[in-house]
Amino acid sequence: VQLQASGGGLVQAGGSLKLSCATSGRTFSSTYMGWFRQASGKEREFVAAIATIRGSSVTRYGDSVKGRFTISRDNAKNTVYLQMNSLKPEDTAVYYCAAHIGGVVSDQRSYDYWGQGTQVTVSS
Repeated sequence: VQLQASGGGLVQAGGSLKLSCATSGRTFSSTYMGWFRQASGKEREFVAAIATIRGSSVTRYGDSVKGRFTISRDNAKNTVYLQMNSLKPEDTAVYYCAAHIGGVVSDQRSYDYWGQGTQVTVSS
């Protein structure tokens, strides 16, 4: 099982980026898929998660990104996306995607199959 995060880069404050997380090896269509981030010297932080429950998408967001970030998924492509708008310098971090295996959705300990991460840098 592999999760491949991509789409990071350098952007100015106020700009946008869209991250992708492609999964292979198994299907996670009925499982929460989450995005976390880790800034240098800080703990890993919950960003967003999405699951397809009874045909509808259910999403959760961290308080610091609500209203700016949007998580989505394309089950046919086994890919999860994170659209990041109105980026701020404090959004600078390595962003990771992972598959939920049980427990609190916003807790990184509830996830496995972590991808390698993609760097997002927001300049002021």
